[in-house]
This record gives sequence, structure tokens and C-alpha cells, in this order.
Amino acid sequence: MSASGLRPVVTELRLSAFKTHCRAAFPLGPLTLIAGPSGSGKSGVLEAYAALARLAGGQRLEEVFRDPAGYIPRRARPDGQGRRGFRIGCTVDGPVGPVRLDVAVQAEPELRIVGERMTGAGETLLETALRDPGRRRVQAAWHTAGAVAVTRAPLPDDRLATSLLPLRVAGKTEGQRLALAAAEQVVVALRSVFVCDPRPERMRAPAPPRDGRLRGGCENLAAVLRRTSRECGSRHAALVAAVRAGCTGPVEDLVTEGPADGVVRALLAQGELGAMPVERLGDGELRYIALALVLLTGPGVLEMDPAADVLSARQALTVLADGFDRCLDRRQARALLRVAARMCARGHIRLVGTVAEPPVADLPDAEEAAGEEAAGATVVHLGCERGTRVPTAR
Repeated sequence: MSASGLRPVVTELRLSAFKTHCRAAFPLGPLTLIAGPSGSGKSGVLEAYAALARLAGGQRLEEVFRDPAGYIPRRARPDGQGRRGFRIGCTVDGPVGPVRLDVAVQAEPELRIVGERMTGAGETLLETALRDPGRRRVQAAWHTAGAVAVTRAPLPDDRLATSLLPLRVAGKTEGQRLALAAAEQVVVALRSVFVCDPRPERMRAPAPPRDGRLRGGCENLAAVLRRTSRECGSRHAALVAAVRAGCTGPVEDLVTEGPADGVVRALLAQGELGAMPVERLGDGELRYIALALVLLTGPGVLEMDPAADVLSARQALTVLADGFDRCLDRRQARALLRVAARMCARGHIRLVGTVAEPPVADLPDAEEAAGEEAAGATVVHLGCERGTRVPTAR
């Protein structure tokens, strides 16, 4: 069972052939930092994770991969029929135990899933293969363990078969119930994702007051701050404390102003210095405030689509933050990592972020930050060896 109890979580991401990555596997803990120089493939790791999340949510291939050729490894050569593609996968831990999902996507000459495999409990629970290139279908076989070992049926080649399994399997045999439980575990873990990259240039504009779910670019920060400050005083106090640790000058509160039917502005209350509109802050301080808010809130406030038919207590939110340390100074990065360590230690939120250089000396001790026993940060260093990205973890 996963470290978060009943909550399924992604514990490994595999990029067998994706953009600059080849035969790469990335261990993922509650708090994971992907580090490396520019061009080492850090953003590609998060892109692959986000793509799996969107596929698990039921989106079609063309919605997820709008430029399919851009995901093909540069060294990939077409086969005799002119086909090229990419392969990604993950491992999800949870009540069923570790479940592996691997997906092979053909990008050229046309976009389609040509193979998918889900394995767990020592069984191949689902497998698909492209049998007839002239038809937009794959042949799927899922574990039954009844009168017949597997059940076969055609499925569309532009959707993740794992996400479709609950619609096709009745769950009458023990094998079918195992396949369904494994599929649910994978889908719940992948769908519970919020992709976040705060954009300071957008955050400086006032926000409509009813725009109360934080978007990935955090451009509606002010409206969300108005909502969260009214809904939960303790979390707002925690946010103010975090902002105090990461912003220059005195910080007594983080408030909003604006009429109910107009636009909302956010301000830092600085005691005798008055109120400072947040749009006057630097890019680093704006990104710091936005990321702290994301870490201290939850799916009900973030603009995301978790599995609606699963209790929130059984879902662990995963934040994907590209450029987690972008524009932050050393003090801000340390303070934000302390917030992340404290929240991730509680088990209901996880973070995968990319950083240019991990502040290894400044990484907070998770036990100290959380006040309880917890795993430390997983730092994955990306290097380059003969054109192949080689991840190493500490």
C-alpha cells in the first residue's frame, strides 16, 4: 500500500522514448525536485506526467499531443512503413499494490495509440495492440480469470484504454474485479494533478471577483485570495506566515479590495507602511505567493478535474510546477521548500517541480518542517551522456 494509505500515488515515471529522454525512469516521492541545466529535459518530464494525466481524464490523443512530431526522440528512425512515435509510462502505488502502465504512441504518419499495457499483482491486467493499421481500433484483452482467461474486444486507438475499462468490464469475476481496481487506482492517481506555472505578467492585472478557482498561470490570484481568506481563517493565517517568510519588508496580512461587482486587487498589509498592491512586487515575490497558495490549498480551490466519483480523502493532489525556483532568491527558495515539505508530509499533497540548481545545502529537513516523521525530498539530477538523458536520484 502507498505511503499515503488509501490514496493512490505515482511513484515512478518512465520515459522510454520521449523527446530528449531514452530508457529513463524517475522515482517520485512526496516531494520531488527534477534538477539539471537548460536543455537537460526537465520540462519534458513534467510534460509526460501531464500528458498521462490528461489521457487518464478521458481526453483524446489530438487534444493532448497537438504537435505529435515534437515528442519523437530526435534519434528515432522510421520503420519500413514510415512509422515513428514515443513511449511513456508510470507506476502507481495504492491499495492494489504497485501497478505499471506503459503506453506506446505512433506520431507519424498518423497519431494513434499502438500499444498499452497495465500490469499488477503478477498479472497482465490489460493489453492492447494495433492489429489492422487500416482501422482506427486496437485489439484489447483484459484479465478475466473466469471461464476464459481474458476477454477481448476492440477499443478506439485515440483514447487511453485504462480509462475506458470501467465502461467495458462488469466485474463479475475475481480477475475482472482486480483489473477494475487497478484501472481505478491508476486513473485516480493520474487525474489528481494540478499543472502550475505562475505568470507574474498576468498576475498584475485585477481579477473578476467570481473567478474563484485558481488557474495554472495564477492570473486570477486576487479573486482566489478573497475567497480563501473568507473560507478558512487558519489556512489564510498559514499563507500570511509563509508570505512573511518570503517577501521583503513587514507583512501583517494579505488582503483584497474591490466592489462585489467589480474587479479585485490583492494587497500586502505592511503596518505603518500602509498597503502595498501585489502588482508592484517583483516577479520572484509574485511567484512565491502564488506557489505558497497552491501548496496550502486543495482541489476545491484549484482549477482541476479530480475523479468526482472518488472521495477526496482517497485522492492525493499532485502539483506539477515547472521552474519551481524560477525568479526566487536563495531565501525564498528555502522558505517555499519548507512549506512544501510540511504540506507533503501530511500525505494529501505531493509536489514534482523542476529547478535549475537544487539548493541541496538548504533543503529543509522534512521531519523538522513538518513536526512529524516524514520522508525527505527526492532530488533527481539530469545529466547528459552520449546524447541520452540519465537520471540519478538522491
